[in-house]
Amino acid sequence: MNVLINDTTLRDGEQSPGVAFLASEKIAIAEALFAAGITALEVGTPAMGDEERQRILQVRQHLPAATLMSWCRMNRDEICQSADLGMDWVDISLPASDKLRQYKLREPLPQLLDKLGALIAQARTLGMQVCVGCEDASRASDQTLNQIADIAREAGAKRLRFADTLGLLDPFTTTTRIQALGEYWPGEIEMHAHNDLGLATANTLAAVRAGATSVNTTVLGLGERAGNAALETVALSLSRCLQRDCGVDFTRLPSLCQTVADATQRAIDPQQPLVGAQVFTHESGVHVAALLRDRESYQAIDPALMGREYRLVLGKHSGRQAVDGVFARMGYHLDTLQIDLLLPAIRRFAERWKRTPKEDELVALYDALCGESAHFARG
Repeated sequence: MNVLINDTTLRDGEQSPGVAFLASEKIAIAEALFAAGITALEVGTPAMGDEERQRILQVRQHLPAATLMSWCRMNRDEICQSADLGMDWVDISLPASDKLRQYKLREPLPQLLDKLGALIAQARTLGMQVCVGCEDASRASDQTLNQIADIAREAGAKRLRFADTLGLLDPFTTTTRIQALGEYWPGEIEMHAHNDLGLATANTLAAVRAGATSVNTTVLGLGERAGNAALETVALSLSRCLQRDCGVDFTRLPSLCQTVADATQRAIDPQQPLVGAQVFTHESGVHVAALLRDRESYQAIDPALMGREYRLVLGKHSGRQAVDGVFARMGYHLDTLQIDLLLPAIRRFAERWKRTPKEDELVALYDALCGESAHFARG
């Protein structure tokens, strides 16, 4: 079974504190997502005003073949605006938990459900598919979710979004909750996971195994507080762990992530899974020694899948074989004495400068320590 990635970088991702996309950046991100195989995008919130609506319309104009969704409150005008902007889908969000209904809208569930049915019918009349966004579903009872599902089904909604709004679920509870909803609701289920406990990707995969047919992601895990499930980790995990096709061109993910990083003016963490600068880099002596014999010994993911290459570097944790191997790749053939001279010097360099030496710095160390007595051959 295929899994739909409905990416929400342009809506929920932009809700990260301090993140604000220019119109050109929003369009560039949308185009990069589409080029990477992400054809379903949640692109914004019409209620934010004329400028935001104009940007949503520009994304629509630049990506006529994409499936675009807007996020709306339980508001007729916002649903009409979504239709006017050419949206294929509208997510109509309502508080599913007692706490949010009490402190956010201060309306009882029966009254909200009456409104929901009318709004779904309105959206369907305007030609849009409807996803009912169950905000804070993880703190709602199964009974409440079933009541929402009843109204959604009767009014013609196609999808329910199970939102772990506060990121409080674990994969085991996620499985139980999604299975329970799937036994009652015959339509599509979309998982919306937040990363407050660092479990957003795990919970997303658990939801898919339990029957979810689509998932929300954001590039680099952008989003409120600790962010959302990261597109890059969800996409590859679906493929590698669950053998589910989501249509993503993995080789385009590094450039997509850089586009978003540039727009947010946030550097990509060097150890960001799959796209960080160091994730295909090895320093440990034991690891490098094995990698020199077999690349798969300490690298389960082929960097070429992401359009990248793996690197061997020298640092504090390097061993003799690593020094010999890395210098050999540079065209130097070291003898035992030269390795004995270089290894402690490399370790001192790493401790002093808090990084691994670059190739020209390794050459400088070699020249300084080995000098005219060196026995080497340059390739």
